Amino acid sequence: MVESSIGHVRDLPKRAADVPPKFKKLPWARLGVDVENEFKPLYIVDPNKKPHITKLRELLKEADELLLATDEDREGESIAWHLLEVLKPKVPVKRMVFHEITKKAIQQAIDAPRDIDRHLVDAQEARRILDRLYGYEVSPVLWKKVMPRLSAGRVQSVATRIVVDRERARMRFRSAKYWSIDATFATQAGAEFQSGLARIDDVRLATGKDFGETGTLSKTDVVHLDETRARALSEALKSAQFKVTSVETKPYKRTPSAPFMTSTLQQEAGLKLRFSAARTMRAAQHLYENGYITYMRTDSTTLSEAALSAARSHIQELYGDDYVPKAPRIYAKKVKNAQEAHEAIRPAGETFRKPEDVQRSLSPDEARIYELVWKRTVASQMADARGQSLLVKIAGQTADGQKVEFSVRGNTITFPGFLRAYVEGSDDPNAELENREKHLPPLKEGDALQGKAFTPQSHETQPPARFTEASLVRRLEELGVGRPSTYASIISTIQDRGYVWRKGSALVPSFRAFAVVTLLEQHFGHLVDYAFTAKMEDDLDAIAKGSEQSLPWLRRFYFGAGEPENDNAQSAPERDNAEDLGLQAMVSERLGEIDARAINTIPLGKDDDGREVAVRVGRYGPYLQREEDTARIPDDIPPDELNMERATELLNAPSGDRELGTEPETGLPVLLKAGRFGAYVQLGPVDPDKKEKPKTASLLKSMSPDTLSLEDALKLLTLPRDVGPDPSDGQMIVAHNGRYGPYLVKGDDKRSLERDDEIFTVTVEQALALFAQPKKSRRRAAAEPLRTLGDDPVSGKLITLRQGRFGPYVTDGETNASLRTGDDPESITEERAQELLQLRRDRGPTTKRAAKKKPAKKSAAKKSAAKKSTAKKTTKKAAKPTKKKATKATKKAAPKIKS
Repeated sequence: MVESSIGHVRDLPKRAADVPPKFKKLPWARLGVDVENEFKPLYIVDPNKKPHITKLRELLKEADELLLATDEDREGESIAWHLLEVLKPKVPVKRMVFHEITKKAIQQAIDAPRDIDRHLVDAQEARRILDRLYGYEVSPVLWKKVMPRLSAGRVQSVATRIVVDRERARMRFRSAKYWSIDATFATQAGAEFQSGLARIDDVRLATGKDFGETGTLSKTDVVHLDETRARALSEALKSAQFKVTSVETKPYKRTPSAPFMTSTLQQEAGLKLRFSAARTMRAAQHLYENGYITYMRTDSTTLSEAALSAARSHIQELYGDDYVPKAPRIYAKKVKNAQEAHEAIRPAGETFRKPEDVQRSLSPDEARIYELVWKRTVASQMADARGQSLLVKIAGQTADGQKVEFSVRGNTITFPGFLRAYVEGSDDPNAELENREKHLPPLKEGDALQGKAFTPQSHETQPPARFTEASLVRRLEELGVGRPSTYASIISTIQDRGYVWRKGSALVPSFRAFAVVTLLEQHFGHLVDYAFTAKMEDDLDAIAKGSEQSLPWLRRFYFGAGEPENDNAQSAPERDNAEDLGLQAMVSERLGEIDARAINTIPLGKDDDGREVAVRVGRYGPYLQREEDTARIPDDIPPDELNMERATELLNAPSGDRELGTEPETGLPVLLKAGRFGAYVQLGPVDPDKKEKPKTASLLKSMSPDTLSLEDALKLLTLPRDVGPDPSDGQMIVAHNGRYGPYLVKGDDKRSLERDDEIFTVTVEQALALFAQPKKSRRRAAAEPLRTLGDDPVSGKLITLRQGRFGPYVTDGETNASLRTGDDPESITEERAQELLQLRRDRGPTTKRAAKKKPAKKSAAKKSAAKKSTAKKTTKKAAKPTKKKATKATKKAAPKIKS
């Protein structure tokens, strides 16, 4: 019998309601970890998993052996251990591991089982506890000093800092202009080729890399060519004589890249297919589960003997013997902090099914990822690409004695090798081969050349590029921060938390992220230090190998370096004075030192009148402040684009309060105002001495603040409007403007109006006709979609872009997903729409929808007493087992932290 555990069956409490009553009043209940009792965690069985656990227990009664076949990594090992603790089997238990789902691999795993690796379990548990302590201690600081409902996480916060640091560099950047000269030369045989100016009077010409971020030259041994000199020199070169001074030819070879591991698959899918990390991992997960590729969460680049043999066989069949190297290539190098020794990601089995043979069985995304994996695996075992590189230098002298040197590089591929099958970042290897070659005419030292044309070219230095998902994964990997298996969830988390948004494929930090990172850097610096975070991964690896213990490490992290301990002290990270406090003391002692206003302020400088201008991060979002003037910052402005000129423009723009005229009866001014939920009109100003507030009315959906007239405003101020009484019962019918548009009310009955203007014109007779119809028949017809975006690969249904009450969204008829900050309705692609829908599916039903389903079970009020007694029994039972089984809790609702 084969059954799934459906992921983790137990975890730390997510909400206060999850904590058993007996633990709720304990001081550590808020954390769910008993920090005073060897950091014992309180594990809670997910209520949604309880029926499934019952099913597994019933099936176990019929079995004579239990095989735990979860993934062969820390998380998989942890799930296996938790299953053992929850199911309490009375039959023999074995742990089977495999990294591909093929008949041979499964049989080998059954024939060679092992015990649960407690070191891996300890490492996973230490990571989980560490992340809980980090998140639940630091997040409340953000709530108090930045804004509510923010979260901090061990890896999440570091990833956010990486993106913020890049944006800061872009904000500091000042562009610089420089010029170059392109030349066209002709040989004596008439062959023409292009070359670029390299030196003037034996001094190298400055290029973009010679300028610093402030726009000034960072080197002094270069010539900075400006426009005037570039144009004058171009003219002078027309009469100069030129000859070849050197021709250097060198052979070169290029070796194929290693097979994919998790991070390189995510990077390459981002470059070649424009897939997000999450989209790549979804497709890879399905491919693994269905037996097409090996396990997709791996740090390894090694291939098994069977895989090497299969790859070499395919190479010989497709490309010939010349493309098969004498010996198989071994890629033993691993990334920093590599975790488990899996095989690389490759096609499953011993034959490597070709992409064209499996395409019909796969979704479009899965087919593209499989082809990527297949090509990379085969190419990794192919022969080197070989060729010749050529460097030609050309000298000349102007009439006034100025010496110049031009240079040009040529390249020819003599044997393409692995490039025939796969080129990184390219979809078409054959086209890429042509682009890689640059042929030059036959040239030798001393050849005279004729200068045919000299063209001055203007250049401007560019700020450092923003991170894309692929380049952020590469950066995290370089720093040793996080695990490849978690990169996709990290990137999703920082976007979901509002710390980062996408502009095209670029990741842009929000001003909220700036405030959070500034607070962490200034007051919890080591928690977002790259080296410190990577050191944590080293420690977790040591725990996984059994060379270190988790308890002293957790003690030191939470209580500080001064905490006495009998265990090996080297297992904890080295600490400076700030870190000696430990997380617990640091949070409690430093909270009062944090200046919330300073943390939430990003200075932009002074305007032309010498007034300070700054961005403030407020409770309802970021805004600009200049003395008493404030202005909201549009959501789609990246921080580096909010320069002084743009800020001044926003601050000087009309505030949104505009007097439309005077109300005839009262003589009060009618004001158009901008509120949190949109524009509205107000009759008269607010009088602080009066309790009664001025009358206000929201604009109808069809109205625009730009074109609103006094007549329109006066109409709005008549709302709600008495339409008239119902002749049959005397009940007044009233027309209202609501959140979802105009509607009528009669007693407890309501009906929507079809058009906005009907709110002012509907009569009693028309209203009664509406109330006489069933509510369902009055549903508004769906508006035409703004755009169609192709079929969704999951549902197979047409994706449309529509305008909703809360903005544009995409839907396939089953799932709706709002566009995020940075998504442009005019240019959103089919791939992006598919990604948004899948992200929405992954989140599951919304809280509101889930809540709507709960009342159905509420009839069981009389059973509450029985449930309480059952809960007590369950709690007792949970407290009884071995040391490994903990008793922990949470006092109040805490943030959901992902790391």
